[in-house]
Amino acid sequence: MNTPSLPVRAREKRLAERSRSGRLIRDSICLLSSKWAVDVLLALGDGTRRYHELLEDLSPISEKVLTQTLRAMERDGLVVRHVHAEVPPRVEYALSSLGATMAPPLKALGSWSLTHGKRVEEARIRFEARATAARVRAA
Repeated sequence: MNTPSLPVRAREKRLAERSRSGRLIRDSICLLSSKWAVDVLLALGDGTRRYHELLEDLSPISEKVLTQTLRAMERDGLVVRHVHAEVPPRVEYALSSLGATMAPPLKALGSWSLTHGKRVEEARIRFEARATAARVRAA
């Protein structure tokens, strides 16, 4: 039986680790991939909010989309929903301890965006100019 050499096994292990890391990162990004998830996290980062306070703060979000976003975030363990036994019922939303751990990565991403956003915008402009020039030449 032919056993792989150490460098081959090391490479296979490295590729498996990279694949696992990529999957975990994609899964984490999916938590924030809805249009309003980051906005909800930031709003709840200021403290517990009632549904209509969130709706007002996140205008122009619709009630349907806010409800879907909050449910998805509750499902993922990022948000906790507390229903008070009152008439009429009062519902509040807050970040869970897991949701609060998203603050440092979001701040890091925000800092990156502030530092490099102009370069990204310039790259997009250059790309579009090249694409437009190529279309003109092809016409």
